[in-house]
Amino acid sequence: MQNRMIEFIRALRAAGVRISLAESQDAMFGVDHAGARDALTFKSAMKATLVKDRRHQPVFDYFFPLFFSNNRPPLQNILEQLSDEQQEMLAEAQRALTGDLDALRELLRRLLEGREFSDEELRQMGDASGLPAGDEMYMRSWFERRMSRQAGLSQLERLLDDLLEELAAMGMSEEALAELEEMLRENMQGLSEQISNYVGSSLAEQMAEREPRERPDLLDVPLQRLSSGDIEDLRDEVRRLAARLRTRAALRQKRAKAGRFDPRRTFRKNMRYGGVPMEAQFRKRHKKPSLILVCDLSTSMRYAVEFLLTLVYELSDQVRRAHSFIFIHDLVDVSTTLAELPPRKAVARIMAENPPGYYSTDLGNSLNSFRQAHMRLIDSRSTVIFFGDGRNNYNDPRLDIAREMQRKGRRLIWFCPESRRQWGTGDSDMWEYSMYADHVFLVMNLRQLAEAVDRILADG
Repeated sequence: MQNRMIEFIRALRAAGVRISLAESQDAMFGVDHAGARDALTFKSAMKATLVKDRRHQPVFDYFFPLFFSNNRPPLQNILEQLSDEQQEMLAEAQRALTGDLDALRELLRRLLEGREFSDEELRQMGDASGLPAGDEMYMRSWFERRMSRQAGLSQLERLLDDLLEELAAMGMSEEALAELEEMLRENMQGLSEQISNYVGSSLAEQMAEREPRERPDLLDVPLQRLSSGDIEDLRDEVRRLAARLRTRAALRQKRAKAGRFDPRRTFRKNMRYGGVPMEAQFRKRHKKPSLILVCDLSTSMRYAVEFLLTLVYELSDQVRRAHSFIFIHDLVDVSTTLAELPPRKAVARIMAENPPGYYSTDLGNSLNSFRQAHMRLIDSRSTVIFFGDGRNNYNDPRLDIAREMQRKGRRLIWFCPESRRQWGTGDSDMWEYSMYADHVFLVMNLRQLAEAVDRILADG
C-alpha cells in the first residue's frame, strides 16, 4: 500500500499538484492513523494532507480511483437468467449470424457469460495499441478508442443490433427482448469502462515513473492550451501585468511632461540669431491613445479576449478613451458594461451574457453592423484593434469595410493568436485582412499580448 501511495503522489506531482516531502509524510502518518479499510476515510485522509488548493481537488478526484480501485466491472451472467426456451432461441439466432461471428464469437460469449477481460488480455491489447509509449493524461481518450477497436467492441455494437432483430423475427417477446438488450448493453458498458480504467491507470503509473517536468512560465503557455487552473492563475497575473505596464506608461508620461529636447527644431528656430541657440525647442509630449476594440468571442478565442479586455481596462487611466465591441455572429457593444463595473466583474458579465452557441463566427456581418451604427466613432486619432484569428466560416469578409476603417482612423492593428503558416487555411481570411492592417501582432500567449498592448501605449 505504501508503494502505491508513493506512485499516486508522484502522479499528482506530474499532473501539476505541488506536494512537498513533508506533506507526503503527513499523508503516510494520516493513513496510518485513520486506516485504509474504509475507502471514504482513506480518501479523506489523503486529500486533507495532499491538497492545499481547491483548484487541485478535481485532479485528486480524477487520479484517486486510477490507483485505488480493483478495475473489476460488475458484469452479470446473462445466460443464467434466461429460460431454456430463450437460451435455445438465442443459440439458434447466433447460428443464423455465423457469417458475422468468425472474429467476434468469443467476445459475444464473454458478454453473455459476464466475463471481464483478464489482466493479460488488457496488457496485450494495450501493447498492440501503443499504450506503453503514453505518459500524458490527455492521450487517454485516444488510447481508449484504439483498445476498444482491438477488443472488437465497435464491431460488436453492430452485431448486437443484428442479433436482437433476428430474435424478434423468431418470435421472442418484446418484454424479453428489452430485458436481454438492457443486460447486454450493461455488460458492454462494463467492458468499456474496464478498458477506460486500465488506460487511465497505465498512463497514471507511467506519469509517476518519470520525473516531474518543469512547468513553463504561464506567461509563455499558448492561450489555446491553458487548463482551467491555468486560466484562474492567469487572471491574477493579468492584474500584476497591468500594474507593471501602468508604471512603465506613467514613467513615459513623466519624461515627456515638458517634451523631449529637439536639436533640429532648435537650430531652425534660432537661425534668426545667426545660428546661436537662444530658444530651446521640444518635441510634443506623449499622447494617450484612443482605442476601438473589436474582439472575436467565439469558442476558440474566449479566454484570450477575456485577458485583453481585462488588461486594457485595468489600464484605462493610460487611455484617452476606449470603445469595445465583441462579436460571434453579430456585433455587440460592451463599452457601457466595462465603464460601469470593475474590469474583472465587467468581463465576467460579458462572458456570461454572450455564451458560445449553435451560431458560427461571422466577422463580415459584424463589420457591416459596425459601419451602420458605430463608424462615426473612428476619427484621425483612433487606433482600431481587431483581436481574432480572421476565421469567418466562409462568409463574406467585407474587406471593403476593413479598408474604410483603416482609412478613417490613425491606424488599424490586428492581434492574431494564430501563426502565419495557419493563415489562409480552411476558412481563414487572415491574409486578406492583414492587407488592410498597419501592423499585425502575433499574440499566442499572455506575454506577447502584454508586449503588444505596451507598444500601443508607447506609441500613443
